[in-house]
Amino acid sequence: MEKKTEFATFAGGCFWCMVKPFDEMPGIIKVVSGYTGGHKENPTYEEVKSGQTGHYEAVQITFEPDVFPYERLLEIYWQQIDPTDDGGQFFDRGPQYRTAIFYHNEEQKALAEQSKRKLEESGIFKKPIVTKILPAQTFYPAEEYHQDFYKKNPEKYAQERRESGRDDFIKQHWHAE
Repeated sequence: MEKKTEFATFAGGCFWCMVKPFDEMPGIIKVVSGYTGGHKENPTYEEVKSGQTGHYEAVQITFEPDVFPYERLLEIYWQQIDPTDDGGQFFDRGPQYRTAIFYHNEEQKALAEQSKRKLEESGIFKKPIVTKILPAQTFYPAEEYHQDFYKKNPEKYAQERRESGRDDFIKQHWHAE
């Protein structure tokens, strides 16, 4: 019997930092770094980095919803970002580093909106939640050297997370290790 799979697409700033939290969990088939939400077809990293293509750096997750439900992906997603910052994430600034949930169907849209409301009502953040919930658009995988960056370049990955302020922010707001 064929496994039922779906896509989940999340923008959370630097896509290098958005792969590991989802990778290698039961029901997660793959996590791909790439670009979505913009107006240029087949953009390069340099084009997206310039902020001129309208694209977000994002990850697209192929998952088995019967094994790893979308709601759980949303929980993990919120705990990786500063959902109150509409100018980028941590030391990565610009429109390409904004946060967004790109839904692939109406159920995902409803669950994303519900999770955002729940986060707003939690009082964890004093500022408004500005993460957008948008319909999924064409997803362009990033260049190969960006894929699985945390595995290929563990020292640079750890340094990026530390220096960006992401790890301290997560610890402060989510009490994560």
